[in-house]
Amino acid sequence: MARQNPKVEEPEESDLEVTGHPKTWAAGVPGVYHSMQPAVEHMGVERSRKTLLALNQKDGFDCMSCAWPDPGHRKTFEFCENGAKAVTWEATPVVVGSEFWAEHPVSELRKRSEYWLGMQGRLTEPVYKAAGEDHYRPVTWERAFQVVADKLKSLPDPNQATFYTSGRTSNEAAFLYQLFIRAFGTNNLPDCSNMCHESSGWGMGQTIGVGKATVSYDDFGKADLIIVMGQNPGTNHPRMLTALEEAKEAGGHIVAVNPLPEAGLMRYKNPQKVKGIIGHGTQIADQFLQVRIGGDMALLQAVSKRVLDAEAANPGKVLDHAFLAEHCDGLEELWAHLANLDEAAVLEATGLRSEEIDELAARYVAADKVIITWAMGITQQKKGVATIKEIINLLLLRGNIGKPGAGASPIRGHSNVQGDRTMGIWEQMPPAFLDALGQEFQFEPPRDHGLDAVQTVRGMRDGGVKVFVGLGGNFVGAISDTAAAEAAMENTELSVQISTKLNRSHAVTGAEALILPTLGRTEIDRQDSGPQFVSVEDTVCAVHASHGVVEPVAPGLLSEVAIVCRLAAATVGDRTSADWAGFEKDYDLIRDHISRVVVGCEDYNTKVRQKGGFVLPNGPRDSRTFNTPTGKAMLTVNELEHVDRPAGTLILQTMRSHDQFNTTIYGNNDRYRGIKKGREVVFVNPADLAELGLADGQHVDIHGVYKDNVARVLRNYRVVSYPSAKGCAAAYYPEANVLVPLESVAEGSQTPASKAVIVRLEPVKVLEEEPAAAG
Repeated sequence: MARQNPKVEEPEESDLEVTGHPKTWAAGVPGVYHSMQPAVEHMGVERSRKTLLALNQKDGFDCMSCAWPDPGHRKTFEFCENGAKAVTWEATPVVVGSEFWAEHPVSELRKRSEYWLGMQGRLTEPVYKAAGEDHYRPVTWERAFQVVADKLKSLPDPNQATFYTSGRTSNEAAFLYQLFIRAFGTNNLPDCSNMCHESSGWGMGQTIGVGKATVSYDDFGKADLIIVMGQNPGTNHPRMLTALEEAKEAGGHIVAVNPLPEAGLMRYKNPQKVKGIIGHGTQIADQFLQVRIGGDMALLQAVSKRVLDAEAANPGKVLDHAFLAEHCDGLEELWAHLANLDEAAVLEATGLRSEEIDELAARYVAADKVIITWAMGITQQKKGVATIKEIINLLLLRGNIGKPGAGASPIRGHSNVQGDRTMGIWEQMPPAFLDALGQEFQFEPPRDHGLDAVQTVRGMRDGGVKVFVGLGGNFVGAISDTAAAEAAMENTELSVQISTKLNRSHAVTGAEALILPTLGRTEIDRQDSGPQFVSVEDTVCAVHASHGVVEPVAPGLLSEVAIVCRLAAATVGDRTSADWAGFEKDYDLIRDHISRVVVGCEDYNTKVRQKGGFVLPNGPRDSRTFNTPTGKAMLTVNELEHVDRPAGTLILQTMRSHDQFNTTIYGNNDRYRGIKKGREVVFVNPADLAELGLADGQHVDIHGVYKDNVARVLRNYRVVSYPSAKGCAAAYYPEANVLVPLESVAEGSQTPASKAVIVRLEPVKVLEEEPAAAG
């Protein structure tokens, strides 16, 4: 079955094509084609059939890309284009052979793109790079585990190691991973949530006592109004478009708030309906507010003020007074604060007209059931936490939490990042969790807060962190300030990556480095007690089983659970009562412990085996109870601050193309934005181009502008004239991470502020050819 890695061509700058204006609709027949063509080409018909028909089914496996929830009544084809691409990328029979490591030194891999690295195929054997060498070499599993254990046990302080986790990790592996790390003696547990929805956790946790969505899947179809902020569902979680279509068909309205006019926010052609194939599809946004980057907080305050003004004009007719009196604190303070809101400052920050804000406020007041949903366009702002608090303020004013069809809905961008946190993957787990963990496994967990993602880079940079272990993900590719992050990783003594495929983090290493290959979620996981399943949690707190359906791509691969168990056994041995060998043989034993440690997971083995799984408890959603110091939801006062843009600069946001998931690049096209065969582009409003004296198609260097005066530059990018918000620009992640300073983070959450990067565009100087000498 296995095939050797193919010849993959890196795109040349001259290959880049800009095809024209952005598309105004998403999915349709092209979505089907771009789902199936790569699958059949790379996996073959039979492997494609097995995987895609099992994707997101109740007896199949959970998609390894976004965390969008599954409907109770699932369709045969319960997947989207990017889900199909994620399966194709993981389940490909193309493998990295032993000869690859001899042919490709690490110094060469560093020069390769994320696309090239990922296309080399599945990793199938442990490999080790010794200090001073430039090649990985295959080693046995036993040797690999001993290298890690010896290094960890040699550290004078366990806090000199840090342990990263990505959202692809299952609940079972995540629970064991955090147990292993705490038994080792540290809470250094950075994860991908630190870089995406940490602001949601902070903002919601401080106001309603839980950092998770307060809605279910079915609530979308019951909502009168859905406000979609700072997200692009057509690319990042396309199955959400079906839920939005269902809401429209039920009579609901949708408002899109975003700096870019994304195709999926305009119109959806559902490929499983006739009107999506031969008709015009469904209009998604009834109103599109093209807000300036960083202006969301001002917009929300302006809408809340209009709601309060409407109540003042019609006492008792607008606010939900019964809900506010029984369940909320802080109304008088918020009312007094917003009374002084400067409308001119709001219009400057948002780039909107008062009439547009009036329309949104009128829609909100007219709706009885409202959902506000958001993603990283909100969380990755300097004021991301405060902006989320303003979302909660607006919802609370009319009782839009804890009733059907209403609530707060952060959309997680990675399959099980929310489950990882539930299982204890956090550098700041509360004492109650640590108490339960210690009691269950008869040890004393460390209590000091550990390092988050940004602090981990600082620790490696400054020499305090000497060992980095990554369970999935692509840390140096995903984190901000690329040059600083890569230099920090190179300053470690050992880096370890547990992965299915190659990425940038395998090419930027510590003095010593290990790659430990693991089974994918698509593959059958056989252990001594028989085939195993794992479990994951989606973005609306639903937990369900995930069963691999195809044979492993190569013999000898270990599951994530097995790798963690063997690392733990070699490193911490019997420091706890954990039965590491038993856990590897039978995952039910892991779930038995989860049921006694994790609140809401009681009787886990029984509940997760139910068709469709089970839903974790959620106080605000289930009973309008709030785990805050006062026991009530908190309306909060937040000082307005918008992004300052000096003359001659733009505010840049990083974003995904349509042909990628996180740092994984499936191809070099972005058909919704009209880009083919390249990624080195910067999208700029035509009016800004005119003011800056630049032209569409011109090549520029993008310089980051930050108070530390460190040079951060993207060289030779093509300007694309694009209908972005005035004063704003956009470029692709992860390449544009080089422009995001490590110290530029959201206040409170420390999430990199990737949606508020001040940049200056400078034309690339073209050297004139010297005239030919006279003959």
